[in-house]
Amino acid sequence: MPDETLGILLAVVLGAVIGLERQFSGKPAGLRTNVLICLGAAVFTIISKQMAEPGGSLTRIAAQIVTGVGFLGAGAIIQDRGGVHGLTTAATTWLVASIGMACGAKFYSLAVISTIIAIVVLIGLAKLTRFMEGSKSKQRSESPADEQD
Repeated sequence: MPDETLGILLAVVLGAVIGLERQFSGKPAGLRTNVLICLGAAVFTIISKQMAEPGGSLTRIAAQIVTGVGFLGAGAIIQDRGGVHGLTTAATTWLVASIGMACGAKFYSLAVISTIIAIVVLIGLAKLTRFMEGSKSKQRSESPADEQD
């Protein structure tokens, strides 16, 4: 199996791992979106390496991947009266692109370790956040009403 095939297959698997977590969490950017972002970033990185002339810059396409995915992430962020929503989705798409780039650049260990850390953060910190929000709302309900002058 050529190295390029290994890189794109790993990108699909790792994008799917993160995408499944997002899908199970009911987020709009779920399985298919994360797989496609990760795969696309891997393919662009492989193409960049193939197209670079000897002594040419390999970073030009990589820089455009970061910018393009940042634009996608910005579209996921929604501001309304209740606050801002979609920041984690935006950050996840940005991270998934970086994992795809790592796969395309043959940094397989970096891609796998980053995916594992991302899953720990998405699952573990979501539980911690819910716990903290529950504690905060419990404190509010137990505190006496503010006295008015």
